Amino acid sequence: MQTLANPERHATELYRLAYLLTGDGATSLDVTLEAIEDEDGSFFSHWMLAWSKRVVIAKALVAVRFDLAESAKRTARIRPEKRRLAPAGWSLPQGADTAALDRALLAIDIFPRCALLLSVFERVPLADAAILLDSTPQAVEHARNLALRELTVNLAPPLRPTSNAAGFAVIRGEMQHA
Repeated sequence: MQTLANPERHATELYRLAYLLTGDGATSLDVTLEAIEDEDGSFFSHWMLAWSKRVVIAKALVAVRFDLAESAKRTARIRPEKRRLAPAGWSLPQGADTAALDRALLAIDIFPRCALLLSVFERVPLADAAILLDSTPQAVEHARNLALRELTVNLAPPLRPTSNAAGFAVIRGEMQHA
């Protein structure tokens, strides 16, 4: 049986995915270890590599199913904004790294975060993501769009107040007297 070329790296990637889905380190470690060990305690062989990510996703979502259900209810009450996703010219801040992306993702409520992770980062079709999240494709799409907006805000560099000619400080589009 052929073994995985770099099992430590693969395990780390699976743990990170589980952590971003659950937001909980201990649960993520348990889920990852269950997914990558077989009965002999050896790492997945190469032929199972394609399935290991699916197993981690399924186990992580089961582990947080009650939190997902509560978050889905909260998310359904949020009305989508009519404005564009990001301001013109927005780009990822210079120096942003994996840790910054992880912090920005973990700051998003769990249902929209999972919708985003599955449908965008993992490229799971919307219908399949809806099944995994025990939801509808419309609810997952709504949550994904909300999460994309929030991720953009979370990754945006903090705005420094600037004064306009009338002496008002302009912060994130709101005017406050300077």
